[in-house]
Amino acid sequence: MNLHEYQAKRIFAQHGLPIPKGNVATTPAQARAIARELGGRVVVKSQVLTGGRGKAGGVKLANTPDEAEQVAGQILGMDIKGFTVHKVLVDQAADIKQEIYLAVLIDRSRRLPMMMASAAGGMDIEQVAAETPEKICRVHIDPMVGLRSYQTTYVASGMGLPAELWRDFHDLAVKLYEAFKATDASLAEVNPLIITGDGRLMALDGKLSIDDNALFRHPDLADMRDLDEETPAEREARLNGVNYIQLKGNIGCMVNGAGLAMATMDIIKLFGGEPANFLDVGGGAKADQVAVALRLILSDPDVKAVLFNIFGGIVRGDEVARGIVAALDQVDRRVPMVVRLLGTNAEEGLQILAEANMQTARTLSEAAQKAVAAAKPQ
Repeated sequence: MNLHEYQAKRIFAQHGLPIPKGNVATTPAQARAIARELGGRVVVKSQVLTGGRGKAGGVKLANTPDEAEQVAGQILGMDIKGFTVHKVLVDQAADIKQEIYLAVLIDRSRRLPMMMASAAGGMDIEQVAAETPEKICRVHIDPMVGLRSYQTTYVASGMGLPAELWRDFHDLAVKLYEAFKATDASLAEVNPLIITGDGRLMALDGKLSIDDNALFRHPDLADMRDLDEETPAEREARLNGVNYIQLKGNIGCMVNGAGLAMATMDIIKLFGGEPANFLDVGGGAKADQVAVALRLILSDPDVKAVLFNIFGGIVRGDEVARGIVAALDQVDRRVPMVVRLLGTNAEEGLQILAEANMQTARTLSEAAQKAVAAAKPQ
């Protein structure tokens, strides 16, 4: 679950990170009142869960409260990469001397938290990694001992940070790591962390990605989920324990297992098709979950065929097959469907599907080719 910038920065502030003064507005009049209270120049920033807001025109400077009201009126209601702006953050404008990238994230290859920093703050870190990887400093953090001063000194010196700021940088980095741990985050990012004109460090922007599996420990964070940022299908999937992300293709995918789902999407593209979604129905999916998943797939009007790729290790093939048949009784749409079913009770499942007049396949390649052919205009 991703948090908005204003939510992330408030959590950072709770852990002692310095952030600009500001507040959230949902109307231009509220933006004007906040700007008047702050005094001086302000930055009006769209609050949507996507990057590239500035390039899209979703971040604007305002010199007066009247101007803040005007630009807020321009930003509210904007469409930024498919997300509609419902809120803006009005922050006191900062005197920026230097921008730095700083984040704590999970390094899955090392199975450890990692602090990553770069003097090329304000840019997409992916672009920095691709073009100037030498500008990125990384240190891994032992959860048993935490972030140590020698590590932050190494990072600060590697970025060319003035020596007089190393102690402040250590203090801020430790607080960011504490916020990362306290929220069970997979990513805590400040981009940019700035050095102000008077030599102070400040978190000008913030991002927090929370591990969904840990939300039961954080009901306060779960309440921060912005339902407006989810499609109706994604919301229904979450409430039913199905991992679903809608894409732009026309071949619906129902798979059990995230890795197998990724491989299925890849092989669809290999044979010239485009997946319409990522969908992991889970290792222990029951018939009712399969029915929900199929309804979600068919709710997308762009879907012209559906590919089922089920390996029955934990999940039973006959249980999946019954879910598919049950779902077909609950939906009005009929599109070609191809099923590749292997593993536990696969033969029983294939028999159930054959009686429902569905196409089957023995290999994933065969299934993908059939689905791509079925999705083409007749």
